[in-house]
Amino acid sequence: MDFPIWVLFLFAILIGDVLPTTAQEKFWGYNCGETGNYTEGSAYKKDLDNALYSISINITNNGFGFYNSTSGRVNAVALCRGDLLPDACRRCVADATDELRINVCPNQMEAVGWYDKCSLWYSDRNMEKETDVKAPAWSVYSVSDSDYYQWNKTLVNLIGRLQQETAGGDQLRKYASGNLTAPGLAIIYGVMQCTPSLSSTECDNCLDGIIKYFNRSLGVGFHRLSCFIRYETYPFFNSTWYPAPPTLNDWHDAQPPSAEQFPATPLSGEWKKRSTNMRIIIAPILATALAIVVFGAFIFRRRLKQKDKGPLLPEFKAASKGSSPDGSKHGDTGEMNSFDLSTIQVATNNFSIQNKLGQGGFGPVYRGTLENGKEVAVKRLSRNSGQGLVEFKTEVELIIKLQHKNLVRLLGYCIKDDERLLIYEFMANNSLETFLFDPNKCRELDWPKRASIISGIAKGLRYLHEDSRLKIIHRDMKAGNVLLDDDMNSKISDFGTARIFGVKQMEANTVRIVGTYGYMAPEYAMEGLFSTKSDVYGFGVLLLEIVSGQRNSQFCYKDQPQSLISTAYRLWKENKGEQLIDGRLTLNFPVTEALRWINIALLCVQEDPQDRPTMSNIVFMLEGQWSTNLPVPSEPPLSYARFVAEFEQSTTSVDSTTRPLIDLSHSNTSSH
Repeated sequence: MDFPIWVLFLFAILIGDVLPTTAQEKFWGYNCGETGNYTEGSAYKKDLDNALYSISINITNNGFGFYNSTSGRVNAVALCRGDLLPDACRRCVADATDELRINVCPNQMEAVGWYDKCSLWYSDRNMEKETDVKAPAWSVYSVSDSDYYQWNKTLVNLIGRLQQETAGGDQLRKYASGNLTAPGLAIIYGVMQCTPSLSSTECDNCLDGIIKYFNRSLGVGFHRLSCFIRYETYPFFNSTWYPAPPTLNDWHDAQPPSAEQFPATPLSGEWKKRSTNMRIIIAPILATALAIVVFGAFIFRRRLKQKDKGPLLPEFKAASKGSSPDGSKHGDTGEMNSFDLSTIQVATNNFSIQNKLGQGGFGPVYRGTLENGKEVAVKRLSRNSGQGLVEFKTEVELIIKLQHKNLVRLLGYCIKDDERLLIYEFMANNSLETFLFDPNKCRELDWPKRASIISGIAKGLRYLHEDSRLKIIHRDMKAGNVLLDDDMNSKISDFGTARIFGVKQMEANTVRIVGTYGYMAPEYAMEGLFSTKSDVYGFGVLLLEIVSGQRNSQFCYKDQPQSLISTAYRLWKENKGEQLIDGRLTLNFPVTEALRWINIALLCVQEDPQDRPTMSNIVFMLEGQWSTNLPVPSEPPLSYARFVAEFEQSTTSVDSTTRPLIDLSHSNTSSH
């Protein structure tokens, strides 16, 4: 049964009052330290700004929600609970940063704060193995004497197995979650985590230091700087993202801590009464909500049956009533084609794995061959991608209005039952990412090819910003969203995060940050402000990647991890810019041109958006048509505090003609 979005939304509202909220408002605990205050404009404040900004853009780079940053005198560490998705992790760390710096520990050189889902600390000393700072939270309900033995036995088994799994983790992740049922009592759900930088022994010791404080409480949350444990009698973590926990029989070999670590105290059995009362209250509410959902779905489906069974995008008018040879509803007249599902199934061999090109932000992409021999790329919207019908329609509406040789061309769409497909022109060489960051394929990108690719990207962005009928902000410029055709010509793709601007509009503000961290301009990543200059920043990062042949997030200089932008600026300023150039390039390329590219890239990533050039100026610079010497770029931004301080005062007027395209948070590895 197809449920309309509004029905599911109504259902979420109805059950929202009976399920625990996940909104985080205040820390479980915090500590402001005793090392003193810093002053505005001091070197320490700048170091702290840099360290926290580095965390904000790198916290989810490795996919596991942990990052430590050192800048000058400041050490800072952020850790997200292991079940958190990247966007939720970034939001949690951003909230923790604001809460510590603005509300609870303003101007303190040392601070630590714990939310349920993440923690953050910074200091002028290394606190990672600090053992005294804790943030305990206990449930008001506890286990009775008669139930204690069975409860304790189950909890010891659960804690033992989770501790073994957590301490046995690798340098990227030390996390475990699971549950066990205390027979006749309740299911115990638990999570444990250590900062991945701890050794196995250090992680064990950190967790032992928490376990010794356990009592008969039905719920415990205990945070130290480098580890935490939490268990409850209800599910509170996203277990669906990880393998299902083993059964009790699977855990009999675990080596749990001794039962003596859980001292007996005379506590009540009120939790049984609470559980029964909650079931009595929740059951009729859920039943009523379910009835509303079913009734709403019935009405929705009945209305659908009364409509034509044609495509759900009536605003796309067919140019003719006949079908074209490729199976679409009308010929290639510049209008939007509506393809039959059967045609696409035949073209892609029923979406076979052999035809899969890659995984985009909203679903897989397949290679297909139409009946007339034309090759296409089919973007198949995943059912759980988060992109709804409105977003799907918007992407189609946008791309069909954009016609430029450096933009991927959309040929048509298909909507049938649960299937939503976008049919693009086929790009034989996939994405720039597949060449640029591959040790072998990268050698195929000689200097002329790189120059052509950069020129194409710049001209495509210039068209979006200045020459098209609409002013488009792409908001996710990166190598994965640049596709290459047979002749290695570059074309910009994936408009799932784009925004349309009014003709006279200069900037806009959003509370939902979308795109890929590392390519986002600081004013957008930290404040939600975006404009054409946001795309210019992303283009600058991409240009440095093409020059160096390395990912922004994994850049190394002299075999040491470094910041690509900061290193590029330092080398350029020291007249050593040639050291940034990809060593896999042959020697017969114009070094002067490469140094000019670095100069242009550094102009693009300047802190003040007004200082960044427009895409028209960038095209002139790249083609050598700039009549004067290139401007001298300012030092790249690492200034988090300025954005926080000005956030309250920022009032951006958004033109009424501005409307969102597909404003869904995702960081994808795009193909077609």
